[in-house]
Amino acid sequence: MVAICKREFFQLLKGVKAILIILLFLVTAYYSAKFAEPLAAIVETSTKDASVVGLLFLILCFGQLFVTSLSHDSINREIHERTMRFLVSKTSRPSILYGKFFGIWLFWFVSLFISFLIISIITKQLNILIFAQTMSLLTLQVAFVLCLSVLISKPSVTMFLGIIGSIIFPILGGWLVLTTNPAISWLKYVTPYYYFDKSEYTFVVVLVLAGILVYLANLVFKRREC
Repeated sequence: MVAICKREFFQLLKGVKAILIILLFLVTAYYSAKFAEPLAAIVETSTKDASVVGLLFLILCFGQLFVTSLSHDSINREIHERTMRFLVSKTSRPSILYGKFFGIWLFWFVSLFISFLIISIITKQLNILIFAQTMSLLTLQVAFVLCLSVLISKPSVTMFLGIIGSIIFPILGGWLVLTTNPAISWLKYVTPYYYFDKSEYTFVVVLVLAGILVYLANLVFKRREC
């Protein structure tokens, strides 16, 4: 599992799209921190919270799209290219799935950590709660993409569905959180965005949702032909 995790992590680092996304994160983090004070006055919040507004906007609105663009074919690409048979002969299927999950997760953790590190150096403040909340959302997004790659055999289809989901989920999730319609407002409890509306540690629920998706992906992957 560790070898597969390392392989997935370094494969992501070598990609042009991954490098561009990391640069986008770093540039956004730098300017968010640099202009934190005027931004805090505009949005009427503290400088500490304002310094991460730009980064939060990127991940809340485009995080799923970023994760999809890099990892939508993490499992089905291996099956399509028949390299999965080699991996299955060398290690167990759960080790392959979890190795790929943690490899992708580690890439996003490092990217987000460096971005928050830049912010903390400039502002001399570190919001650990917001970092944990943001990382929990990325964890769910990675789990969703991995699950999609297990369920669907064609990489082109997972890319298409991933892009559609990347557009629909933030809009739908935000609307469900804000709506007061009692007939559908209960659906907000199954969206991750609801748990970021709190200044507490309710983001743990998002990690539980991610764990459920990975568990389901593992069940399907165990029964799938490679």
